[in-house]
Amino acid sequence: MTAAAAHPSCGAIASFLGTTRDHHEGKAVVRLEYEAYDRMALAELERIEREAAARFAVRSCAIAHRLGVVPPAEASVVVVVAAAHRGPAFDACRWAMDELKGTVPIWKKESYADGDAAWAKGKRLET
Repeated sequence: MTAAAAHPSCGAIASFLGTTRDHHEGKAVVRLEYEAYDRMALAELERIEREAAARFAVRSCAIAHRLGVVPPAEASVVVVVAAAHRGPAFDACRWAMDELKGTVPIWKKESYADGDAAWAKGKRLET
């Protein structure tokens, strides 16, 4: 994704790589699994990409999120932003990730070492 973002007009490519943790709230996590409402999730990711580009005046924003089982320490999400300067690239990258966490219908199920499992609590949407 980073190579695809490169452009002669851009002096900055900022990226965020979200990796899965082996713990959550004091519990050992042995497995993570992501599910999504695919059609809606893809549409929302595309909206975030477009809005980030417009809001921060960056050349491009690209987001990818894995679904299914993602072992601890592996990447589950990536955001890549290309811009003329680093400030807008960093700002757009952070905003896009925060917006993704708050609006995209992707759910994470955590399985713990003690045999329990739970869906991670989401962020409440503000209206």
